Amino acid sequence: MVRYRRNRECNGTYFFTVTLRDRRSSLLVERFCDLQEAWKAAGRRIPHDVVAAVVLPDHLHAVIAMRDGRDDYSRLWQDIKKGFTLRTRARRTTQSPWQSRFWEHTIRDETDLRAHVDYVHFNPVKHGHVEWASDWPLSSFHRYVRDGLLPRDWGDAGP
Repeated sequence: MVRYRRNRECNGTYFFTVTLRDRRSSLLVERFCDLQEAWKAAGRRIPHDVVAAVVLPDHLHAVIAMRDGRDDYSRLWQDIKKGFTLRTRARRTTQSPWQSRFWEHTIRDETDLRAHVDYVHFNPVKHGHVEWASDWPLSSFHRYVRDGLLPRDWGDAGP
């Protein structure tokens, strides 16, 4: 069995990219409620805070602060993926829709955190789904605007 070397810091903060196997799929936005329920269920087992997140058709990005004392984010993603797969399996193939791995980056400091949160919020614009970050509904961007941390007109596609 392959053992991946992953960095872990007690109650650290991490940036993740998690992707569907079929990059042409739009399953994550079509079944967003199932993803949300799977994530909530996993959160009851593995304590964490979602600092920022965006769900796109075929992948998602998240900045997560672990609060389980072990930083068992691999188990967190395993639980989320499994819960989502079980919720969507009745209408889909028996094969998991997820790629088996995920990308992880340990947030080093406030500058790194800001850069990754901005990346998360700008991602729908980057992929051409919308012209403004505020136009993408499945993003923590709206919480940042509501809390006064970002202006509503932040993150346009530019000229």
